[in-house]
Amino acid sequence: MTGFLNISRDGHVVTLTLNRPDKRNAISSAEECAEVADTCRALNRDDAVRVVIVTGAGSAFCAGGDLKGMRDKTGITGGNSGAEIRESYRRGIQMIPLALYEMDVPTIAAINGPAIGAGLDLACMCDIRIASESARFAESFVKVGIVPGDGGAYLLPKVVGMSKALEMSLTGDAINPAEALACGLVSRVVAPDDLLPAARDMAARIAVNPPQAVRLTKRLLRESQHMRLSTLLEMSAAYQALAHGTRDHREAVDSMLEKRAPQFEGR
Repeated sequence: MTGFLNISRDGHVVTLTLNRPDKRNAISSAEECAEVADTCRALNRDDAVRVVIVTGAGSAFCAGGDLKGMRDKTGITGGNSGAEIRESYRRGIQMIPLALYEMDVPTIAAINGPAIGAGLDLACMCDIRIASESARFAESFVKVGIVPGDGGAYLLPKVVGMSKALEMSLTGDAINPAEALACGLVSRVVAPDDLLPAARDMAARIAVNPPQAVRLTKRLLRESQHMRLSTLLEMSAAYQALAHGTRDHREAVDSMLEKRAPQFEGR
């Protein structure tokens, strides 16, 4: 572990804080990428975890990649040949979307400041995005003469639509929170001091529901993005059979009929 992540837990909610404020939480090394990916995989295996919040320490959410590393061909952009750089990406930053985006646990990005390049793509890997009024967003790879190498070309169009994704990717220009809200990049914009409370409130509203049903619902929504309706309906039927067989489903129905608060066990 590199200490890139600060991990805190409050009941069923885990908060992951990118903890390199001196570097504006830029992602610099394969070890940092592995720490994020390994943490996400471990949390996904933990049935007690119902929501994960991702945020940044200091003034930035994540400034993307390390420009000095790009210049010196070190870290996640290291290599003396095209083949070596390709493997650096595959074994480094690309591990994060494969772990974070594919989590069954719901994730909330609490975007406290600039989310630039890989930082914006990191936010797009999360399910829900809440922004501080001090946030800024840019798909800025073109500004440094490279392409989105971490899945941004897949993620951003699914969040904001192809036209807006192309505008952001081809200009590299930054947008403010109001523009991000208007194009659906974020679902809420709040004052800086209200950001984490808003994310925790959202997490609590999710975590109160039956956790297996929540995870299955998230997976259905993820898979729906690249499935035919008929295929998704088959998957929905199978998932519904699983959900109907849980104790939490019975508890949810019983508690509604008995007009009392439910007690979900995750079983």
